[in-house]
Amino acid sequence: MDNSSKQTLEKIFGIFKTEKGQLNVAKFFKTLNDFGILNDDPRVSPFLKRVKEFQEKHPAQLNLAAFLSLLDSTIEPLIVKAFSGKLIIPSFKEFKQLVEQVFEDVRDCKDGKAADYIPQLARVDPDLWGLSVCTVDGQRFNLGDYEKTYTIQSTSKPFTYAMALDLYGSDYVQEYVSAEPSGEGFNEICLDQANKPHNPMINAGAIVTSALVRPDLNLADRFEYMMTKFRKLSGGTYVGFNNSVYLSEKSVADRNFALGYYMKENECFPKNSSLKTILEFYFQLCSIETKCSAHCIMAGTLANGGVCPITGEEVLDDISVQHTLSLMLSCGMYDYSGQFAYKIGLPAKSGVSGSILVVIPNVMAICLYSPRLDKLGNSSRGLLFMEKLLKKVNLHQFDSDNNAAKIDPRGHINDINDLEKNTILQAAMTGDFEMLRRQFSNGADIDVRNVLGQTILHIAVAEENLRIVKYLVDVCEMDIRAKDTWDETPLDIAEKRGNSEISSFLRCRMIIKDLNNGEIENQGGQLADLKDVNRVSVGSEDSGIVSAF
Repeated sequence: MDNSSKQTLEKIFGIFKTEKGQLNVAKFFKTLNDFGILNDDPRVSPFLKRVKEFQEKHPAQLNLAAFLSLLDSTIEPLIVKAFSGKLIIPSFKEFKQLVEQVFEDVRDCKDGKAADYIPQLARVDPDLWGLSVCTVDGQRFNLGDYEKTYTIQSTSKPFTYAMALDLYGSDYVQEYVSAEPSGEGFNEICLDQANKPHNPMINAGAIVTSALVRPDLNLADRFEYMMTKFRKLSGGTYVGFNNSVYLSEKSVADRNFALGYYMKENECFPKNSSLKTILEFYFQLCSIETKCSAHCIMAGTLANGGVCPITGEEVLDDISVQHTLSLMLSCGMYDYSGQFAYKIGLPAKSGVSGSILVVIPNVMAICLYSPRLDKLGNSSRGLLFMEKLLKKVNLHQFDSDNNAAKIDPRGHINDINDLEKNTILQAAMTGDFEMLRRQFSNGADIDVRNVLGQTILHIAVAEENLRIVKYLVDVCEMDIRAKDTWDETPLDIAEKRGNSEISSFLRCRMIIKDLNNGEIENQGGQLADLKDVNRVSVGSEDSGIVSAF
């Protein structure tokens, strides 16, 4: 631990220090969770376990020295990075709120229907709606039905392709599979001019790619090899296998068998390949089962250049990932790939179970799960979500940095990189009144904004913390009329949330300020209408000031 890190950690401990000099463990981990670093993160859980064991053995003795002694080389830099505002999404809680708003906006979308070519997919509740986000720093959150299991289907294709590239290199793989959009249906029986499948994101290309992965192993060992890889991609989270889906896929696979025999006739497979084994392996890969939360970490590994965001393990080579993402951008969404690239501008892959993986390279991945499919086989609700989200956030590959109408969640607010300013934002979000008061009393600049352009007064109103709202207005004299990115004032937010107490307080204070500035006159007994303002003032015990009336 270098001196700089130690000093930062000492400051962090000071933020969460109780009056008795002990670490407030609950508040510390709650704040870490707000940054998107969850307790089940493999980097965090061993540290959390050590803290709990220490507390059991040494009650009320978790002082600074003990805190530092419990850190290791994995958790220490993560804590410093998080509390210094240097994670890829520094204002993660606000970003989550924005995503959640869009998530709820599209919940009522009932377009399309679940896939029904096998009974297992037809029986799924079509109204399931789940979402997960995983950044390259391992910041995560989940919404809706993210714990529901489903088979990955065609979303296995980019991972299988990346693994083939890892094993044999691009030159060898491209001898068998091209890298061009086909202009045909995803299961069309056709090849390109070189008698090769057009790309690995359609059925023909994926079947050939499957033939390239570890042909030296028997079928059981090949499948176990792939399961091990998928578990590493997901950071050890849930990856299973749905045998009933596998058996059903095989029973209705006439089209894929026709594709297979057509390609065998055209010598598309390596020599001595068994078509039956190849197709069984392909069906097995499509029948791998996971959850939205785990699936997203797999995609997050692609966003992070092949390194799993929550374990730090390099699972895929970065060049293999680069080639894979290029094809996801041009070919990943069936016959909608061109439109998706045009509107969304991000690498993505969909599957007929209703999942969509979206990768924002070097930033994050989003996994969407909703079984209702459009006519092209993509999740209707998932597509609508991405269209609405991309109207609000600057994540399209070709977005201009000058687009003020969109929010860039990667931005460090006012270039905030120092711990003190980041602490103020977190205190407002977590309702830590004492921390805010201490920072203000020590002369800290509290005029900071989050990724949504909100002041800490906006944040306190959104969190419906009346005590902090009163303190910021009456003591800190923050601007009540300050506007965020969407031209909303704190009063606008309070009224949206239906919080009449905060709304009344802010209206009263706005009128008082206008009266004091001579901007309005006390006509019609206007002041008399404000006689209850005294009951919503901060009070002498908090501010040391006298009420306006």
